[in-house]
Amino acid sequence: MFGFRRRRWEKIRRQPFPAEWLAVLERNVPVYSHLTSAEQEELRGDILVFLEEKTFEGCGGLEMTDEIRVTIAAQACMLLLHRETKYYPSLRTIFVYPHHYFVPAERRVGSLVIGGEDNRLGESWHRGPVVLSWDDVKSGAFDAHDGHNVVYHEFAHQLDDEAGGTNGAPALPRRSMYIAWARVLGGEYQKLIDDIHHHRKTDLDAYGATNPAEFFAVITEAFFETPRKLKRKHPALYEQLKEFYQQNPAERAI
Repeated sequence: MFGFRRRRWEKIRRQPFPAEWLAVLERNVPVYSHLTSAEQEELRGDILVFLEEKTFEGCGGLEMTDEIRVTIAAQACMLLLHRETKYYPSLRTIFVYPHHYFVPAERRVGSLVIGGEDNRLGESWHRGPVVLSWDDVKSGAFDAHDGHNVVYHEFAHQLDDEAGGTNGAPALPRRSMYIAWARVLGGEYQKLIDDIHHHRKTDLDAYGATNPAEFFAVITEAFFETPRKLKRKHPALYEQLKEFYQQNPAERAI
């Protein structure tokens, strides 16, 4: 079955890439112009497969367009570049809101349960959909220096989930990597928690201290958005991500 799917993907990858989609890449995803010609070709092929296999739905009155689909697909596929991939196999649908959106939430105050709402930019469900805010997708793509990218973040959760659970330990290329991965990421995660607890300034997003899954998503954002800074301040962490993603973005930083 997998061999059949791979042959199908290769057939899709050989299809012409529409000129209007290329214009979207060049306009909305600045990192594309900093890839080598071979990487650009690979990314375009991945985008073709991704858009063939995934369904996009507009929410909150948003009309779905190719610009939205291609902009999201390009960033999601940046995480797949150079890697053996099944194109986020558990993902079928991406829901897109025009702006940040609200979801019902509850909090406890003593014995009381109080209803409310959470304001969200995106979310990734276990073996389910990804939900994104189009405004935040655009701003994350346009500003490739701020260390924040909602597509990288939520699709890092999807990669994490492929290992059977969202816990900060995605399926690594080799079994031998897990010991170093646990040591380096576990140490950096605990350091972030300690720095926040003691009110020390940290260059990693404090949201990464929420749990190991959020830590992996946050450092994925930093790896692709501020790679030189991550490599300088967290070299061991950078090397683990470099080996996992099979990329060295510090060499092509915008």
